[in-house]
Amino acid sequence: MIVRSLNDIVGTDRDVQAETWASRRLVLAKEKVGFSLHDTVLYAGTETRMWYANHIEAVYCIEGEGELVNEETGDKHRIEPGVMYLLDGHEHHVLRAHTDVRTVCVFNPPCTGREVHDENGVYPLITEQEGTDA
Repeated sequence: MIVRSLNDIVGTDRDVQAETWASRRLVLAKEKVGFSLHDTVLYAGTETRMWYANHIEAVYCIEGEGELVNEETGDKHRIEPGVMYLLDGHEHHVLRAHTDVRTVCVFNPPCTGREVHDENGVYPLITEQEGTDA
């Protein structure tokens, strides 16, 4: 059994900061449970372009307001507490945060904790075995 609080993660290597977001990685590949779990905040007034070419992501909004745009279809969706979206087709998308938007995210395959978006908005596929040398 693993019990971990957000306070245990803030300020550690599981607290990954980027220009438009902060992601606190609660469960990672090294836990060997088949998924990773992240508490992520997208900063107010930002827009983050993403494309998870190597992962499936489920996102559940728990705070804030924003807009999700499917860049392939142009479809727009209001993001607010209680809204979930699932990127089951590796969609190119952008999240525009009108306020700080706090989400709970699940990734499969699991993230190792070192992933950040590349120039295309993609998380590289890093296996935990590769990560043991880092």
